[in-house]
Amino acid sequence: MKKRAPHTHRELELLDVLRRLGGAARNSDLAKTLDVSEETVRRTIKALSKSGAIERVHGGAYLAGTQGDPSFFRRIAQHSDEKRLIGAKVASMVREGMTLFLDVGSTTAFVAEELRQRSNLTVVTNSIGVAQTLVGVNNNRVHLLGGEMQSDERGSFGHVTHRQARRFAFDLAVLSTDAISARQGFLYLSAAEADLASVVADSAERSLVAVAHFKYGETAPYCGPDPRRVHDMVTDQAPEGELAAAFRDWGIKIHLATGAESRAGKK
Repeated sequence: MKKRAPHTHRELELLDVLRRLGGAARNSDLAKTLDVSEETVRRTIKALSKSGAIERVHGGAYLAGTQGDPSFFRRIAQHSDEKRLIGAKVASMVREGMTLFLDVGSTTAFVAEELRQRSNLTVVTNSIGVAQTLVGVNNNRVHLLGGEMQSDERGSFGHVTHRQARRFAFDLAVLSTDAISARQGFLYLSAAEADLASVVADSAERSLVAVAHFKYGETAPYCGPDPRRVHDMVTDQAPEGELAAAFRDWGIKIHLATGAESRAGKK
């Protein structure tokens, strides 16, 4: 049997970035993170796909043997420009030495990537991707919560996860959501994710929802944390009309991600 050649340095770098971005990404996002051209990314992806390490889809790639289908790629990579801006804005609100919770949301993967520039954080998460992104970086301590693993979310859920989460005194909980309703608040497609978000919001000094505007007015079957337990929302476009009025009633402060944080970080 012909022995497969070891991965090149470039291939190993691309695999590391894919893991840090939750297991999937667009070519453009990989190029930005690696500071190379998209053509270089495409060549590297082609080589890695031949070795079976990753799967190619139109415009990007995802890790083989983890998610197993392009639907996960679409969820992670969709609206990635907006999510990158949101991630930078959330990171700008984090102070050194804080204890944070980060969930399994796709936007949270971008928050975790931005937090690699912060130091001395205690990060608690149920996300494999978040843990891989931040462990061993800048003296940050990372706690991966136990519980039942869900492969489609690459995270842990259930009563064990809840019990362990309650042991921490979170300065800030960074949560995602699948939909936002002016009547029902933050909604989730997964009952397990909705339950964990509620538990964490109740345990945190401040709770923040990081969400792109395309979730406004969407619907999902499960209610998450009481909106009055959420203090901040970071988004790329301000809500309007009935939804804006609901946020005022709930007392949630809206923070717009304009890109200024990303530009400041590169100076």
